Amino acid sequence: MLDITVLEQHMRVLMGLLPDQTSPEAAAYMLFGSSDIAADPWSGEPRHRLVSHQVIEIPAADMLSSSGLHVTWSTRSFMRMLGDAAIRGKIPAIFHTHPGSHAFFSDQDDANERELARTAHQKGARGLVSIVLGGDGSVCGRIWHGPDTYTIAHAVQIVSGRYHRHQSHLAENIVHHHLDRQRRLFGQVFNDNLSSLRVCIVGCGGTGSPVAVLLARLGVGHIFLVDKDVIDETNLNRVHGARRDDIGRPKVEVLKREIELMGVGSQVEVAQDWINAPRIRDALKASDFVFGCTDDNTGRILINRLAHFYGIPVIDVGLRMIAAAHQHGHDLNGRVTTLIPGRPCLICGGVVNATRAQEEELERNQPDEFQRRKAEAYVVGAGDPAPAVVTFTTEMASVAVNEMIAAVTGFHGADGMIPTRVRRWHVRDDRFLNVKAREGCPVCQSEDSRGAGDVSPFLDMAG
Repeated sequence: MLDITVLEQHMRVLMGLLPDQTSPEAAAYMLFGSSDIAADPWSGEPRHRLVSHQVIEIPAADMLSSSGLHVTWSTRSFMRMLGDAAIRGKIPAIFHTHPGSHAFFSDQDDANERELARTAHQKGARGLVSIVLGGDGSVCGRIWHGPDTYTIAHAVQIVSGRYHRHQSHLAENIVHHHLDRQRRLFGQVFNDNLSSLRVCIVGCGGTGSPVAVLLARLGVGHIFLVDKDVIDETNLNRVHGARRDDIGRPKVEVLKREIELMGVGSQVEVAQDWINAPRIRDALKASDFVFGCTDDNTGRILINRLAHFYGIPVIDVGLRMIAAAHQHGHDLNGRVTTLIPGRPCLICGGVVNATRAQEEELERNQPDEFQRRKAEAYVVGAGDPAPAVVTFTTEMASVAVNEMIAAVTGFHGADGMIPTRVRRWHVRDDRFLNVKAREGCPVCQSEDSRGAGDVSPFLDMAG
């Protein structure tokens, strides 16, 4: 299976080449990062995903002719683009428009691209990607493996605060009667899109468990659950689906059981492991959305980078609840932050504590050393468990899932997902934070990481 992701900031540049349907065909070059998935966790099959890394405009001097039916240009800049792709370890791509029609590959496209693919193959490229944008907003894509073979993209997705999915072929129009009420609000396309989505949930506790249940009831077709922990007695007040006789069972197994007992058709796969375990990478890279439902700083650092390297929208959930004391009243806060390339990251928003992340790694990998340093006051360590009440954790899970719905449907407006919402129960209001990116941030302000795809080490994270 092949999927292609085009980041919204790159699509804006490309759309600028198509002012209206009466314009002549236009073209540009692109570089794509590559995401090689050895085994998709839901199908077990290899999968290839591409994510746009850079748009390269064709110099005006190289454009030879264009009309509503064709566009031709000199191959001088094409050769330079192939050289850039080789140096930067990216896959070269060509983009062109069909202003007066829908997106499709014409016989002329086949003939022209075959020769370009031959040249790319001779130059050692890992393939040549081709994207077509139709005047009606449709998009299609493929990758040439050589001059004689290509693979059509199963889906081309445009990622920003809105999420647009263009599929080369839809499954048979199956109407699930249990989803009829939401179809009446958002239409059958909404249900079809959700059934094709792959969603990973990192953390299956007070927020992750209701997120998982809500996604299944919405009709999300493929769900992956990641959590290292098992159910203990303190989880019974907020982990959805947990029962007293589940104490000692992995949280992911309990949730998988509960979702499958619903009989709503979601395929659930699980991993009882830390999020940074190498065996989790394929699941993360294969996901269309990732929900961060963990207080683990190490995990947040990883999914923060994942959003920018792979163009996968991340919806991160957090709560900070402080009990009333003599000096102050209750301080009850919930937060949902959405991460996409082009928006400030969790580091810029002050959500991630890098020092605490290092302590968490030490506690997992060298517990004796962690305890020694904790005794000597060199680390803060894990103190008393944070307060948690099921109504608050479940409410923020609903807020988070609604952000994904906003991305798919646009019910929030053209910008889709809200960057950061803070719900303050103790003062009965919501705040919408306008976080600014820190100048020179190595994650969200780096052109090298945006849409980079696979790099070594993974996500350019040492250690």
